[in-house]
Amino acid sequence: MSTDDAPTDPNDAEPNAPRDLADAPKQDPKKSAADPADPAKKKLLRLAALVTLVVGSIVLAKVTGVSERLTPESIRGFMEGAGVLGFVIFLGVFAVGELVHVPGVFFVAAAILAYGRGLGGVAAYAGAVLSVIVSFLVVRGVGGQMLADVRRPFLRKILDGLERRPIRVVAILRLILWMAPPLNYALAMSAVRFRDYVIGSALGLLIPIALASLFFDWVVATFLAG
Repeated sequence: MSTDDAPTDPNDAEPNAPRDLADAPKQDPKKSAADPADPAKKKLLRLAALVTLVVGSIVLAKVTGVSERLTPESIRGFMEGAGVLGFVIFLGVFAVGELVHVPGVFFVAAAILAYGRGLGGVAAYAGAVLSVIVSFLVVRGVGGQMLADVRRPFLRKILDGLERRPIRVVAILRLILWMAPPLNYALAMSAVRFRDYVIGSALGLLIPIALASLFFDWVVATFLAG
């Protein structure tokens, strides 16, 4: 009998080959082809959480009457009554007020009424910068950077400019829009870095707060009359 006709042991033919389909490595369904809907689903969930947070905080402030009670006079009285802690408490209330859409000019006016144009302006500036920082952290923490992947030409052009010159763009936007909550949300959901956001906001808010302090009577007559 020739060697070619010798019976072969199936175990010796292909030692590394699976004996049948049952022995083939099984693919984890969780690690199978990535579901393209997953990123979109996550973004949708984060957006829903952000909307719930923002709308819920505003509604809660309205229902409890907090937003109506936060007037320049009431804030000033609270600051003066708190003594040394008044400044610290003012910063915290300013940050919370920004989240529930209490106009920032209320807090600027309250600080100037309580401490005068000089020290009040400094307090208003510190509170304004802190409030937009808190808004950024909350919105980005909940909603993420959903605007970073926007592809619409008009929005993409704005976002590209923000990515190229973040500090300058943020400063200009702050100079025009101050502490507008929608601006806080949009910047937080963009790809701008936290450091650039803080520097740009600090630079952009400097002039508006200084002007509000210098022309305080006009600000009160224009924005707070009645």
